[in-house]
Amino acid sequence: MTTTIRWKTNARLLALLFTVAAAIPVHAAAAGWRAGAASVSITPEHPMRMGGYGSRLESFTGVALDLRAKALALEDPSGARFVLVTLDLVGVLRGLREDVERQARERFGLAPEFLMLNASHTHCGPEYRERLGNPLEEVRRYNLLVRERIVDAIGRALADLGPATVAYSHARASFAMNRRKDYTLPAGDPRAKAPNPRGPVDHDVPVLKVERPGGKLHAIAFGYACHNTTLAGLQLNGDYAGFAQITLEAAHPGVTTLFVQGCGADQNPHPRRTMVPGKEPLDLAKLHGQSLALAVEAALNVVPTMVSGPLRAAYEKVDLDFTLPTRDELQRRTTAGTAAEKARARELLAQLEQGTIVRSYDYPVQVIRFGDAVTLVALGSEVVVDYSLRLKKEIPGAGTWVAGYSNDYFGYMANRRVLQEGDYEGGEANRAIHPGYWAPSVEERIVGKVHELRRRTEAKP
Repeated sequence: MTTTIRWKTNARLLALLFTVAAAIPVHAAAAGWRAGAASVSITPEHPMRMGGYGSRLESFTGVALDLRAKALALEDPSGARFVLVTLDLVGVLRGLREDVERQARERFGLAPEFLMLNASHTHCGPEYRERLGNPLEEVRRYNLLVRERIVDAIGRALADLGPATVAYSHARASFAMNRRKDYTLPAGDPRAKAPNPRGPVDHDVPVLKVERPGGKLHAIAFGYACHNTTLAGLQLNGDYAGFAQITLEAAHPGVTTLFVQGCGADQNPHPRRTMVPGKEPLDLAKLHGQSLALAVEAALNVVPTMVSGPLRAAYEKVDLDFTLPTRDELQRRTTAGTAAEKARARELLAQLEQGTIVRSYDYPVQVIRFGDAVTLVALGSEVVVDYSLRLKKEIPGAGTWVAGYSNDYFGYMANRRVLQEGDYEGGEANRAIHPGYWAPSVEERIVGKVHELRRRTEAKP
């Protein structure tokens, strides 16, 4: 009996001491920080084709979930400012990034390296690229609306800046599954078919928590590496990422939540579509959203790493080479495949003969350092999960957050393994976009640029 009483007393004392010790640095470490957040609608105001699936040519028929552009502005004690913008769109087009970057610099004095744009990659948003068969008037009108709304959100977030503490933590959610074949098994093995439950995944859920003085929650930014492809209908919808955000905002009234898409190019939510008897695709999107929201809640309820500054950032483009098809290969393509594939081959063949074929692509890489607490890496377009897993191993410290779908959108960015395996993400999906497949050197070029920018953003002694 005496032992039990002593154990309970010691446990309570340890819990009290741990609580006090954890609480002491929380507000002291983040002294002088300011933060602001804003959310605006980017739901189309006129009929538009749906984006995400090339075979879906119809306009949306309704709105299941409002599409949003959200901005989180952070300012460190020295006055350095960073703005994160998240979008319920299939991707961040290069022209969109360039226009918003220019306006943010002119209107708010925001340097390009301190602006990050990330798309959730919902497949239930509008197709706003100027593509064949897409009415240009509709596309251009929507592009103008999106640009105006994003800049408005940035301005609102900066106007909302107020004293705050910023903390980092993370948890896990497990519904993402690798959607590629298992190339480690013989081709005839039935287990080799996609999806691949043995394939690489990144189930980490990184979270930035922003609180006002007194511990009042003000904003939450969180990430996950998975396609937003639970749904495939004609209703505008943010998919699981949208439902995760509205679930969190319902639990925390007045709080702005921002979803940051990770390196989910080869990841799908599972189960999805009509895989579960008795469950509609919308039901599954809600369930995955609730699962992700629960992971965020778990991260909010652990002792966090406090962000104490300073904010440092770097943003550059790195040239990535293509492996170009030969003249003979292009000649063969002009007589095989679909009409579009034949036309593309004739176009590339003419460029090759004229010496105008594009041989490389300038790819955006961004690194943002939140003191020594968090290193946020932002990579362009659809990045496979290997990049996230590798960078988390190579970048020192526990607070490494890797995002894809940032600042540019052009198709898939494979690494050496996926390029060697081939298939959809390994190059087939990019045949209509690029003149050739990515060269095997692209992984080292991207990772090398990340490390270069990370070293450049290290605190000076």
